[in-house]
Amino acid sequence: MTDAALIIAAYLLGSLSSAIIVCRLLGLPDPRTQGSNNPGATNVLRIGGKRAAAITLLGDSLKGFLPVFAAKLLGVSPLVLAGVALAAFLGHLYPLFFRFQGGKGVATALGVQFGLAWPIGASVAGLWLLMAKGLNISSLAALVSMALAPLAVWLFWPAPELIAMQCVMSLILFWRHRSNIRNLLSGTEGKIKKEQGSE
Repeated sequence: MTDAALIIAAYLLGSLSSAIIVCRLLGLPDPRTQGSNNPGATNVLRIGGKRAAAITLLGDSLKGFLPVFAAKLLGVSPLVLAGVALAAFLGHLYPLFFRFQGGKGVATALGVQFGLAWPIGASVAGLWLLMAKGLNISSLAALVSMALAPLAVWLFWPAPELIAMQCVMSLILFWRHRSNIRNLLSGTEGKIKKEQGSE
């Protein structure tokens, strides 16, 4: 029962959309109806500026970090830990409290990775920063870093359940970025210097 409760709690925490809550508290438009219509930090940046985006980014990251870190402290099995991580991620993408209209998942996935082990999170975040600096495209940096995230898990915590969980998260993240991938292929994807934010 404890294992099931942890997974359910992780999904419910993930379902608290930081972007929508922040916009409501600051009197900003619903991010699902403005800009890219995506309730994530980049769109909040467009709507409300850097402060609102930073709060959103922190909230989205903590939704992934806190349940995973708590489950790890409780000493759950790798299978349950993988379930908690995936539940938090899916809660962000498909939030129960906001008509299942969630964000794309990069910040929450990164929070999950830091919750598992700081070297995993640091490796993925470092790769994102390197790619973002070199390519100047936020979505491409996110896609490349998350594509290699299973390798980081394998290097620092090679439990099959956790590697499989990260593979599933990365595949779903690619699916959620399908419009960005189309833009990348057509050469129309926005640059970081114009967006000044992350996914």
